[in-house]
This record gives sequence, structure tokens and C-alpha cells, in this order.
Amino acid sequence: MNALANKIGRRLSRFHYVRSAIDDRADLSAFKARPDWRIFLGMFLIAFSFAMCWPVISVLGAWSIYYKRPWIFGIGAPTIYFLSHLCYLAGMALCGAKYSMIVFRWLTRVGVEKLLGAKSRPIAQASTVATDDPPATS
Repeated sequence: MNALANKIGRRLSRFHYVRSAIDDRADLSAFKARPDWRIFLGMFLIAFSFAMCWPVISVLGAWSIYYKRPWIFGIGAPTIYFLSHLCYLAGMALCGAKYSMIVFRWLTRVGVEKLLGAKSRPIAQASTVATDDPPATS
């Protein structure tokens, strides 16, 4: 099984994206910086899209039952769902792409390194990755 995983890791490491993630030692250090206004606005839009959609659709369903007018739900629910989806897409466009790429590069590096095994990594990196202790500083 380890031979198969190693073979898969070697094949994956041929791709430019994977090789650059490994060579650059992709990490999650970008999450330490304070986010700018675009990130906050994007997160707000994503959260607002979730908070807006299903409660409003539920209220529309209740109204359509109470008033015996199914068109309230039939027209209102898809409209609200569409607006909620647009709000979510705007939020993802503002903040999702940047952080998604950071996380995917890190996951790629970690996943391929696990497939390759500790023997394939440089000695200094293999020793720090193998232990759970933080590196000693002087």
C-alpha cells in the first residue's frame, strides 16, 4: 500500500501546481494577517445569504398557506433563493477565492508529502514535520 501511495505522490508531484506548492512550502501564515474590508464584506454577504434565504422562504410558505395563495410561495421562494444565491456568490467573489487558494495549496502540499512519505522530504523538514513539538528557538 505504501508503494502505491508513493507512486501516486510521485505522479502528482509532476504537476506544476503541486510542485510549486511543495517548493514554496505553502502554509497558512496568510491567516495571521488582519483581513481587509473586502474580506469582512464578503464574510458578511455569505452569512447574510444563509440568514436571509431559508427563514424568508419559510415565512413565504406560511403566508401562502394562511392566505390560501400558493403563488406567494411559487413566485417568492425562487426569487428569494436566487437573490440569496447572488449574495453568496458576491461574498465568495470578495473573500472566498483568496483564502480558498491558500488552503488548497497547503492541502496539496501536505497531502502529497504524506503520500511521498517522510523519506522523500529534506532531512530538516522531515524532522520538524514528524514531531508535534514546535521548533526550538534560541
